[in-house]
Amino acid sequence: MIEERGIDMPVAAPKKAVILAAGLGSRLRPLTDLRPKPLIEVNGTSILHNALRNLAAIGVEEVIVVVGYRKDAIQYACGNRFHGVEITYVESTVFDRTGSAYSLWLARNMLLSGDCYLLEGDVFFEQNALHYLNIVDATDVAAVVTFDATMQGSAALLSASGLISTFRTKQTAADLAESGPKLFKTMNLLRLAASTLRDLIVPALDEVIGSGATQAHIEELLAYLVERRGLQLAAACCDGVKWCEIDSAEDLRSAHSIFADAAQSLHPDRA
Repeated sequence: MIEERGIDMPVAAPKKAVILAAGLGSRLRPLTDLRPKPLIEVNGTSILHNALRNLAAIGVEEVIVVVGYRKDAIQYACGNRFHGVEITYVESTVFDRTGSAYSLWLARNMLLSGDCYLLEGDVFFEQNALHYLNIVDATDVAAVVTFDATMQGSAALLSASGLISTFRTKQTAADLAESGPKLFKTMNLLRLAASTLRDLIVPALDEVIGSGATQAHIEELLAYLVERRGLQLAAACCDGVKWCEIDSAEDLRSAHSIFADAAQSLHPDRA
């Protein structure tokens, strides 16, 4: 892994964040028939409220939320200010037929305004995940955990120096057994520097969306930038941090179990 600075010596933490929260959440139906996935609750706290509280706790001042499916419910639940964080909404009107890269492209003005965090709106996590992003001595960082047999989805391989060397999509326990090198599950939490956003991320988004590939996902974009454009994306290993990517009813049940002691684990500053 990339060298860590230590909890008392973090890098300058971004004051801005982008949360992608436009999707249909179809795998969670019927729970998402009447409410968007980011408002699904884990032990009484919605996925989106948990993210906003954790961002506020580490000093984030401004968040753009990309909304689409049942956008009014999200705007009503969060308003223009939540826990001291100013919230701006960007609407995707084609959320039902576009991928996460398109949602990110809609937020490109925020991406061009400085360092920022990037979060997917289906990740329920404790605050320490963001601290781990900030203690890695690197310009751009992605949160990862060791891939195990209970996981599936996007994964990454790391170089000897702790940089992500490639991304793999749709990984399962079978892939884990055959992978050879150690696999790491991506948590869909990133810290990105202004220069990277300006010089690599936004131009690549313009290229992808301009080419008509509106169904592309962020993992595909990052894989292209890492493998073809020289993006040096460090990995912050968050093994031991409580988190859950919630795509299905089974994931939600797991989240309820993982965060059964949520009052303490989600907000250590209040313990």
